[in-house]
Amino acid sequence: MPLFRRSDGDLIRDEAPSRLILPYLMRGRNESIILHESICDITRTRAWLRSFNHAAPEQAATLFHLFLWSCGRTAHLRPKMNRFVAGGRLYQRRGVWLSFAAKRELRVDGPLVPVKLDFPDRNECFAAFVQRLTLCIEDATSREDRLVDRELAISVHLPHAVRRMLAGVYRAADRMNLLPRRFIESDPMFTSIFVANLGSLGLDRTWHHLYEHGTCSLFAVLGKQREDLIADGRRQAVTRDVVTIRWSLDERITDASYCASSLDMMRRIVEDPAQHAGEPEQAARGGAVPIDDGLHLSSPIRVL
Repeated sequence: MPLFRRSDGDLIRDEAPSRLILPYLMRGRNESIILHESICDITRTRAWLRSFNHAAPEQAATLFHLFLWSCGRTAHLRPKMNRFVAGGRLYQRRGVWLSFAAKRELRVDGPLVPVKLDFPDRNECFAAFVQRLTLCIEDATSREDRLVDRELAISVHLPHAVRRMLAGVYRAADRMNLLPRRFIESDPMFTSIFVANLGSLGLDRTWHHLYEHGTCSLFAVLGKQREDLIADGRRQAVTRDVVTIRWSLDERITDASYCASSLDMMRRIVEDPAQHAGEPEQAARGGAVPIDDGLHLSSPIRVL
């Protein structure tokens, strides 16, 4: 039992002992990393997005918007994917947060700005999320006086030894649950999922590590949209639009079958947005779509 409570999570006590002991056997996230690749057929998705943007031209939704929405939705439906390890203990995160990096200027050498956005309601419609996300990006890329930027600007001018000492104090405070709430809320690494849209840079074969700093247990790399040959229901090769999502996740948070079915849920939302967000015209009007409990598996689990 920790001496202090965390502001961003609740201690998990009702898990199996074999799961609760894992943070002591595998102490770091990159020691516990699992890599998973998911290929999404986005042929229907691209047509859906074109129709959505035609019905709501002021919102300009992209595949990145839809993927972030699927991440937030799944994190609510599958709460075990929204866990993290801190100080050798397993916690359930309070709230769903999505982080990513946006360019302040559309140049190759333009600075990247980390963005952190909450996803408070699992029933939030896609159109409302697109609007919130657009405003969040505009605010993050236009502001020059963010708290995290001011803190970093001060720290880089300190002597090397002092910086190392402050970093050690920061990590120790996080382990002991003494890190102030404002530090956690402003830091994009204290998040449910971090997404890198490398496909927008033309990159398609990149995995990403997990950060030891912060509490992010899932990192997703969204690759480049491309055409590929895949087998249809009759096992005939057909050309489809696809995108590859490469996941890095901390295996200490939950078991393999739960992770696999949760990542598959995100893939299904991206591949068939009409089922989960509604038909394009309905989604553009902000229409809500009923959701299931998200606990069924898309395919039977086999023991190998």
